[in-house]
Amino acid sequence: MDDIILRVENLKKNYGKREALKGISFEVKKGEIFALIGPNGAGKTTTLRIVATLLTPTSGRVEVMGLDLKKNPQKIRERITYLPEEAGAYKNLTGIDYLKFMARFYAEDKQEFDEFIERAVSIVGFRDRLKDKVGSYSKGMVRKLLLARALMTKPRLAILDEPTSGLDVINSLEIREIIRSFVQEGISVLLSSHNMLEIDFLSDRVAIIDKGEILEIGEPEELKREYSAQNLEEVFRGLVQ
Repeated sequence: MDDIILRVENLKKNYGKREALKGISFEVKKGEIFALIGPNGAGKTTTLRIVATLLTPTSGRVEVMGLDLKKNPQKIRERITYLPEEAGAYKNLTGIDYLKFMARFYAEDKQEFDEFIERAVSIVGFRDRLKDKVGSYSKGMVRKLLLARALMTKPRLAILDEPTSGLDVINSLEIREIIRSFVQEGISVLLSSHNMLEIDFLSDRVAIIDKGEILEIGEPEELKREYSAQNLEEVFRGLVQ
C-alpha cells in the first residue's frame, strides 16, 4: 500500500514575469510532519495554497492520496484542511457557535457533527470561555480555536501556514503538542514556517526553500550532521552561502 499522502512534482508558479516556484518536488508520507522552511518570499505560502487548491499552478503535478489536483480538486478538498497564517474567526460569534457553524459544512449526520464538536472542544482546552465572543479572545486562544476547526474533522492532510506565528512560548508549545498528538493518530501535516528552531523540534523531515527552489530535503538531525551545524538556521546559512 502506498504510504505517500502528497506528491509534488516539478511544481512551478509564475506571477507575471516573476517565478515564485521554479520546479519544486517533494513527498509527504502518512503520519509525517513535513515542513517547508526558508525566509519570507521563498515560496512557502504559494506552495501551500496550491496544495490546498486555492491557487492554480503554472505547471507541474500535485497528487493528494493519488488524486490529481487539476482533475479532482473537490474530492481533494474533502480530505484536507488548510489553516492560513492570517486566518480569522467571526468575532461576533461565541467560540462554541463558531465551531458549530464550521462543523455543519463537513458533518454528514448528527453523530459526526457531535464527534467534531467534542474533538474541537478538547483541542481548544478553554471550555469555560467557549460561550464568550471570539472578539474577547487573546491571539493564542483564537489560534487554538482555528486549529481546532482545522483538525476536528481528522483530515488526511492538514496544511498549516505558520501555525504558531505571533504566539508566546507557552501557546506555541501547546499548539505543537496538539499537532504532534494528531500526527500520532495517522494525520499527515504539511506546514510552513520561518522559525527554523521550532521546526527543528516539530518536524520529521524538512525542505529548505529559497527563491522558489528547494535547496535540500532531509531529517533535521541528518541535515545538521551533513552540514556540521548546531541547528537548521546554520544549515540554511551554509546552503545559501
